[in-house]
Amino acid sequence: MTRLAAALMAALAAPPGLAGSLPAPLSDADFAASLEAEIRLGQLLFYDPILSGNRTISCATCHHPRFATGDGLSLGLGEGGIGLGPDRHADPANRPERLIPRNAPPLFNMGAAGVTVLFADGRIETDASRPTGFRTPMEDEMVAGFANLLSAQTMFPVLSPDEMAGHYQENDVARAVRQGFITGPGGAWDRIADRVAALPAYRTRFEAVYPEIAAGRPIAFTDISNAIAAFVAAEWRADDSAFDHALRGGPPLTGPAAEGQALFYGAAGCDGCHSGPLLSDMGFHAMGAPQLGPGKVERFETGQADPGRFRVTGHAADAFAFRTPMLRNVTRTGPWGHAGGDTDLRAFLARHAAPRKVLDRHPREAVLPHFDSPQPVWAVLDDPEARAAIEAAAKPGPGLAPDEIEALMAFLEALTDETALAGRLGIPDAVPSGRPVDR
Repeated sequence: MTRLAAALMAALAAPPGLAGSLPAPLSDADFAASLEAEIRLGQLLFYDPILSGNRTISCATCHHPRFATGDGLSLGLGEGGIGLGPDRHADPANRPERLIPRNAPPLFNMGAAGVTVLFADGRIETDASRPTGFRTPMEDEMVAGFANLLSAQTMFPVLSPDEMAGHYQENDVARAVRQGFITGPGGAWDRIADRVAALPAYRTRFEAVYPEIAAGRPIAFTDISNAIAAFVAAEWRADDSAFDHALRGGPPLTGPAAEGQALFYGAAGCDGCHSGPLLSDMGFHAMGAPQLGPGKVERFETGQADPGRFRVTGHAADAFAFRTPMLRNVTRTGPWGHAGGDTDLRAFLARHAAPRKVLDRHPREAVLPHFDSPQPVWAVLDDPEARAAIEAAAKPGPGLAPDEIEALMAFLEALTDETALAGRLGIPDAVPSGRPVDR
């Protein structure tokens, strides 16, 4: 009997409703409710380039519904890029310095209450012992007013020279970032908020949503972040897949999808990390993921492997460990991996299940923007010592047979939520700044 057949028989033999097998279904209790006016305000801000230093990039540039809330690239181009998705290319008049070091993560279920860490290295996470409720490397700059973790994470992209802020001397926001002025009068966040507040169409909407602003308080960056978070949480809530219906007592999965589910929660052990209703333990694991591009290292360092969680904690055990991703719509969110190092999900599953001694055979395939990167894209994988270090940190896996991979693919497809993929409000026709909207 094959392992696939054994897994399916074990699942079928389990008593109905056996606890510990499948997670509890997601429900309204897992998602915070927001006013429709706040959600619609956040929609406009999400698609408005006014939040970027040079007023050329919006949140949607790298998190677009056309690409399942990513950008369709292994590694993207932020400031200095033109176009959308795989068509994005460098602006000859404002050439980017480098590729963005990590893959743009999808936004599905980012607003769920069970999300306690964000970013691949978890550099921002909930922490009840902190006055703000969050732990972040920007402790000295943290201010009160962020409504939740999803709101607080917006502080990073708008300050990143590679992503949204732009480079020194290009604009007032970038100069403030370079000089270390983040909060307070004249700080980077203050300058962004002033831009938004100067537009009557935005001010009217903020006053309708937040009573303190209607009473005379100035619009703060945290208000902008809170509105964007409300939009992201509502627009891309994903709990309407075939798997979700089955968890709520609807028709169970059948055929290959059922076989894949039995493997996922059985012999393949996927639920050891992809656990709970969100299919993530919110933990960090070294899985031998291939590295390409500059890596998330200090700007003066080049060609080094992204150390992952180690960069946050400094603990040797966290070397090359990355956050367990949630899996709704996973078959649509490629390229996969923290650096987008895999363009074929089947091949990714095969390597993911047995991560030792495979990086030297990696096909070196990636979807990249049209950009002559100053760093060799595959420098890390072309270095035998770096490959060995990444693989040594990964735990050996059980491996997967071809029929098991196909079954798991069928189960992963059953995690697709077409409602979330389409979005609920969609792309606005225009934004108050009058800047072009990415379509």
